[in-house]
Amino acid sequence: MRAWLGAASALLAPVSAQAAERQSVPVIDTEDATLGTTQVPAGAFHGTLSLDIRNGDYARGAYDDDDADLSRLPVHVAVVFAGVLARDAAGDARLFLIGQSSNGFHAPSADERTRPRSWYESNTIVALAWQPAKGLTTAAAYSIKASPNGIAGTTHEASLSVRYAGGRGIGWWRPNLVVTRRTQGDGGVFTLVGLSPEVRLGETTLSAPLVAGIGWSGFYGPDSGDRRYASAGISVQHPLGRAASLRAEILAIARDQRLRRLDAPGGATAPVVPLATIALSVPW
Repeated sequence: MRAWLGAASALLAPVSAQAAERQSVPVIDTEDATLGTTQVPAGAFHGTLSLDIRNGDYARGAYDDDDADLSRLPVHVAVVFAGVLARDAAGDARLFLIGQSSNGFHAPSADERTRPRSWYESNTIVALAWQPAKGLTTAAAYSIKASPNGIAGTTHEASLSVRYAGGRGIGWWRPNLVVTRRTQGDGGVFTLVGLSPEVRLGETTLSAPLVAGIGWSGFYGPDSGDRRYASAGISVQHPLGRAASLRAEILAIARDQRLRRLDAPGGATAPVVPLATIALSVPW
């Protein structure tokens, strides 16, 4: 009996060790092409399904077809993937193919008449990401943003993104930089700088995202000129087991006067807009 147990332990040990191994892979946001990371089991391909509920939908500081109130409660369903394309001599993943498809649904308004009326947003982004050094991630991305119910036009964007994350110094602040050019749609260029310092409280991660963005040369629409916004808030993420996680976030979005006026009549024109999100992520 002891011999059989010993043999079984020897066979299961490599599997258990592999299951315990974790690696960090990059993820990219469909709205603004900002980079992040997630911890996943060792392997060549990883996928995540996420579901979030928001009190409204604002992208890069501007109204995005759903106001910041409780009247329609937009729900977003996203499929995220990351594939390891190359590893270094030590076996650490360095080159990735990453992407995300995010789809927004809400109670339709009177002017949303094309079926399916509730499906107002479908954003897809694909990127080639490279980690040349520990904590540093760069990516070249291309996104297509469409409205299945026809409430908005289709736009294409090309982005370059950089993120650095470390345990101390500038890495503790987790700086993000994004430059985006709209290749189809209204045109223009968008630039973003952000910080997201975080602390661990047991298994819970508490972060304070801070972002400033500028849309140049009519990025926010014809004759919109150069428009600015900034956002700040608190995000709390907690693991639920089997690599699933729950995140709650609240942001305060401040826009310049012209950008606020561009949101009328559908969106809020207040100087500061509150945006709250509750999100569940489950690996597949």
